[in-house]
Amino acid sequence: MQTVIDKTIGITRHLTLNRPKQRNAISLQMVDELLQKLSEAEEDQQVRALVLRGAEHNFCAGGDIVDMLNAQQGASDGENNAFFHLNRRFGELMQRFNRTPLVVIAVLEGAVMGGGFGLACSADITIADHSCRFALPETRLGIPPAQIAPFVVARVGLSQARRLALSGVKVKAQQALEIGLIHQLLDDTEALEGALQEHLTAINACAPGALAITKQILMDAARVSDENALGQLLDGAAKQFSRAIQGHEGREGARAFLEKRSPEWQH
Repeated sequence: MQTVIDKTIGITRHLTLNRPKQRNAISLQMVDELLQKLSEAEEDQQVRALVLRGAEHNFCAGGDIVDMLNAQQGASDGENNAFFHLNRRFGELMQRFNRTPLVVIAVLEGAVMGGGFGLACSADITIADHSCRFALPETRLGIPPAQIAPFVVARVGLSQARRLALSGVKVKAQQALEIGLIHQLLDDTEALEGALQEHLTAINACAPGALAITKQILMDAARVSDENALGQLLDGAAKQFSRAIQGHEGREGARAFLEKRSPEWQH
């Protein structure tokens, strides 16, 4: 593992993008390492939250130009799908982080560009400081933000996504807060760390199984487009609720409430 630093503290797996000389641009190697570390975190029964951040005060400046050049060489050598596979692999990364049952917190500083912008949009909770600059610069480079676009639309809505993607304009942290791209804006690094700990403390008070089920219901709800689909979603959610309240976490939560104590999952 060379491009991702990982550390587990209590209920939290911390993943740090570690290519500071490239402002933590995402390479194919980094994609592979992130996916591996995500799988390991999901298999760890103690882990409920995953913190994603960048080394040396930049989150991520986008995709790695070296991989682009390698794909160009592959295409020149007759590998017709070189760019397709490169682009789609990054989309797989965002899908996995978007759908993981873990609570994903993105801690943002400095550059949040292109693929880094998309990755931030796949997080459940996104906090940033005033050093952040956000942009989707792809169209200025003659390409579309192909894998990023759906996650940006889901985060900020179609109108803002169109403005950002079709102009490539840079957005400051205060503007990002106003359009819902980030959830919390902090003054400095110390305040950022304090806010992160507050979120982790809150997550620690939540039952791990209930967190995973709730996230699944929320993600499914975002795709509901008609009344029939809504009814099916609510039927499924009722079944999940029934299983949960009769399961170990539901019984423990009720006992802890009545006995005026912390539940067993709160460390």
